[in-house]
Amino acid sequence: MIALIQTVVLALDLYWWIIIASAVFSWLYAFNVVNPRNQVVGTIGNALFRLTEPALRPIRRILPDLGGIDISPIILLLILFFLRQFILTTVAPALV
Repeated sequence: MIALIQTVVLALDLYWWIIIASAVFSWLYAFNVVNPRNQVVGTIGNALFRLTEPALRPIRRILPDLGGIDISPIILLLILFFLRQFILTTVAPALV
């Protein structure tokens, strides 16, 4: 059972970094640091969008419009942090 918990925590940690990479990529794209017509850049951006958008879309629907500021990745990172801590401090000790 510990192996399953460690696998879930690892998946949460990997998704954490994917969300951060997606946010950084969106800033680079918005400020024209990366070339949007480059096929590699487009592929990376599309992959990051497809990985993060299903989790970010419901959060964006709930949050009020803040103009050009998107805080949904921060909210999602807080949710992931809470889940990770809940698993490590509540679920894992109960199973051991």
